[in-house]
Amino acid sequence: MKKFVFLFAFVFYLLASCTSQETTTYYLIRHSEKDRSDTTNRNPNLNKNGQQRAKKWAAYFKDIHLDAVYSTNYNRTMQTATPTAESKNLEIKNYDPRDMFNTAFKKETKGKTVLVVGHSNTTPAFVNKILGEKKYEDLDDNNNATLFTVIIKGNKKTSKIEEIE
Repeated sequence: MKKFVFLFAFVFYLLASCTSQETTTYYLIRHSEKDRSDTTNRNPNLNKNGQQRAKKWAAYFKDIHLDAVYSTNYNRTMQTATPTAESKNLEIKNYDPRDMFNTAFKKETKGKTVLVVGHSNTTPAFVNKILGEKKYEDLDDNNNATLFTVIIKGNKKTSKIEEIE
């Protein structure tokens, strides 16, 4: 009888694992509008419009469950991520844009819903790295309203891009 129960449990486990696929969702945005008054400043803060947009992103994600918020370690990206992270009671985790979607990041975010804040060149590059193909080009330097969404379910990857004003 013990063997039968064990066999039944094992078969049930196998069936359950085959039918349930983890879903990982990535939302990727570029930082909000930055202060351009000092062209020599390589780490500017957000300007007033950027601060407002950062709050709009938090409002956009209000009803979306997030497990984590990631940002590059620059003032403008951290300031863009902060209102959303605070509204979700999440700490912002930093990532290196030169080493995106690495093994540790994949493992840490698997099965989760994650917001990633980057730059005009790193955000589309991050999406392309997740997808494993060069699908998206760099964003125009004045584009701060693009939202990329990538969903991974099993081996299937889908993506979409939309403008959020």
